[in-house]
Amino acid sequence: MLAKELREMACGRPLWIMLLILCPLTGFSLFQAVSLYGEASATALNSPALASALSPLDGVLVPTFGGFYVGVTLLFPFVAIRVLGHEKEAGALRLLIQLPYRTPTLIGAKLVAVFAAWLIAAVPAISALAIWEFMGGNLFVAETLNLVLGHLLYGLLVGAIALFAAALAESAATAAIVTLGFTIGSWVIDFAAASQPDLLGWSSRLSLTQTLHTFELGLLSLSLVVGVLVAILGFAALAAIWLPMGVAVRTKLARSLVCVSATCIVLVAATQVKWSADATEDRRNSFSLADQQALAQLSEQLTITVHLAPEDPRYVDLRTSILSKLERVFSRIVIRFAGDQQSVVGRPATSRMVKWSTAMAADRP
Repeated sequence: MLAKELREMACGRPLWIMLLILCPLTGFSLFQAVSLYGEASATALNSPALASALSPLDGVLVPTFGGFYVGVTLLFPFVAIRVLGHEKEAGALRLLIQLPYRTPTLIGAKLVAVFAAWLIAAVPAISALAIWEFMGGNLFVAETLNLVLGHLLYGLLVGAIALFAAALAESAATAAIVTLGFTIGSWVIDFAAASQPDLLGWSSRLSLTQTLHTFELGLLSLSLVVGVLVAILGFAALAAIWLPMGVAVRTKLARSLVCVSATCIVLVAATQVKWSADATEDRRNSFSLADQQALAQLSEQLTITVHLAPEDPRYVDLRTSILSKLERVFSRIVIRFAGDQQSVVGRPATSRMVKWSTAMAADRP
């Protein structure tokens, strides 16, 4: 079964068409990133402070993989949908489910085929890393592998959503619309709600694009990795529920409700995993070792009052440079927002207290 899925994936045109599009897209992203990074490096020759702030991760790797990210978001769903949608439209699915394989086994084989398709699609991005190394650029192994891991998890998540959409919809076109609704809808959520407080700001963290944000900063968060893996398995389980024919819709809905509830419970439990690692070469996400040891000796709760609105850009800088580092090494911290400040959009900032755990802080640095 697995050999059949891999063979059909390799024989399909969408995979190779996507690869042909990704090659110039990733190559142009590398060219632009190296050009801009070179100009910034030339300016930094006379400024040691500016030179210390330059990093290949921010200047080259993340922009180069940005082109790959756009291709995976817009094109990879069509490749993943073909794994199941083509058989469904051609009627071969009726014969496939009669084979002596359980439905989870079928979905598992198709998910492995999606993983193989991502590996082929990642060839231009991996080649860009080799070209950057050949040009004399610096690649720190830990932060590079961390970034690749983030894009791998994102690609598998998009693929799992595509499998679920293909199992749910009657045609590949409808499945593609559903999948793009998830991916492009994440962009809409980011633009509309990322700077808003309360519920809207919280909803922006549910978008798929936030999966990559932590990895692009050079952080490896165990809670985020576990959460994405649970989401992938959850969508794969939903695909296995909706794939069989002849099962009543009411039964499928009941099973889907149980699956979604179990996935949400595990996701909430995953947020309690309080471990993260700074994979960057310059340890930008961490304090010095001496400061971390001093903070570890604190036995009382640390309370910080911020006289800024949550959507204020100055608070974003404060959180990136100080608060997120504190939360990674000291879990007993409480951040208070003073209620006598005005937000950047002219609304008074409500007085509230937000408790952050170490794991959640690593997901939202």
